Amino acid sequence: MTKRTPTHEAALHLPHPSSSSPSTHRPTTPYWIHTTSLFNSKTLTFNHNISLQISPTSGLILQTLTRPSASLPALSPSDLDFTNHTILPGLVDAHTHIFLHAYAHTPSLPQERDESLPARILRASIHCRLALLAGYTTYRDLGTEGLGNADLGVRDSINRGLIPGPRLFVENAMGGTRVPRLSDPCDGEEGCRAGVRRRIGAGADVVKVYAEYRRRALRWPQPAWKGAEEIEFPPRQRNPNSVMWSQREMDVIVEEAVRAKAPVAAHASTEEAIVMACKAGVTSIEHGFGGTERAIGVMKECGVIFVPTLSIGEAELGLESEEMGRAMGFTKKAWEKGVRLACGGDTGAFPHGENARELELMVKAGVPVGEVLRAATLGGWEACGGEWCGHDFGWLGEGWVADLVALEGDLEKEGLEEVIRKVRYVVKDGRVVVADGRIVELPYAG
Repeated sequence: MTKRTPTHEAALHLPHPSSSSPSTHRPTTPYWIHTTSLFNSKTLTFNHNISLQISPTSGLILQTLTRPSASLPALSPSDLDFTNHTILPGLVDAHTHIFLHAYAHTPSLPQERDESLPARILRASIHCRLALLAGYTTYRDLGTEGLGNADLGVRDSINRGLIPGPRLFVENAMGGTRVPRLSDPCDGEEGCRAGVRRRIGAGADVVKVYAEYRRRALRWPQPAWKGAEEIEFPPRQRNPNSVMWSQREMDVIVEEAVRAKAPVAAHASTEEAIVMACKAGVTSIEHGFGGTERAIGVMKECGVIFVPTLSIGEAELGLESEEMGRAMGFTKKAWEKGVRLACGGDTGAFPHGENARELELMVKAGVPVGEVLRAATLGGWEACGGEWCGHDFGWLGEGWVADLVALEGDLEKEGLEEVIRKVRYVVKDGRVVVADGRIVELPYAG
């Protein structure tokens, strides 16, 4: 094949004139994506001068090859030149809520109680677009926050090509009558088994369990509205977390989820709840803000993934707070002890589109960049269920889904914080969904 040296246009981050324009890229036969810096989420290294052959019909990577130099072969009209970009596997946010918008704008209760169903669904569709623009091709969405099973419809609308958005793995939840219910209450072993079956029967991909929660929330409440009287003599811990289940109840929840090949995400922050959830066999621990050395040891021993959700910690506690310092220290210590990580910020409680803040905070906590990128890609796939997903994503190799994000700049040399938000192109399932920082609109047949 004829060799050529990339032109000055490539240095300006534009596709080569002989290659396809990403904004109109609609190939029907296999095509090539050419790169100069590609992150390998299995080896935690950047591989150079890699070309990927993509099938537009299956959305999979057919083959990879290493070129002898940065020079490219002659390009066919459908090939994409992503040289002079940093290429990552499509990012995975392992803890999101598409039906929430930032608490700094509107607290959760007024959103759930006062906002209409159409308004919340429209917001969710915007949040899905913002996810793609930020380089996120997969969301593990852990609850509709009062909208029952509405996440199933959004998931399926994305899968059918009706709206643009990330691949969704959803938890869903029951709805209430007056104040929307956030979860499906269960009691006793058989009640827990039935609860999981209800969620699976409704179409959930993921089961979320509150291993603990603030069960005494109405005992020492914060003022619920402006001008409400404050509790005069509150206790030291106004609203403590309490374990929700017996060990056997938690075991049954996981047993039933595993039977359905559904991963289990456990909301847990105290040592007792983390240890019980890990012993039950959950897939991941969410938050863990009050975790201990023993909790870390049990997570490691049980092979449980830790999703720190540092972003919501920063939003609610402040970066310089003592509690946030403990959360970041716990995250670093978990990594040092060999606990697997996934990136998920509790996105929705802080703005969608700002998802990359979780990666930045993990780096600030002292987790190496390569480990953070793995947590945001391959670790996310594992948190979504790994082999149970029905798709292999989070790594760019033969037979895996062609999800990738092209960042302007050299992340390996410039650092994560300098480059991670400079999203130029996003490919999902082998199709360009973001080009030149804009959503590629889907054709709609009516």
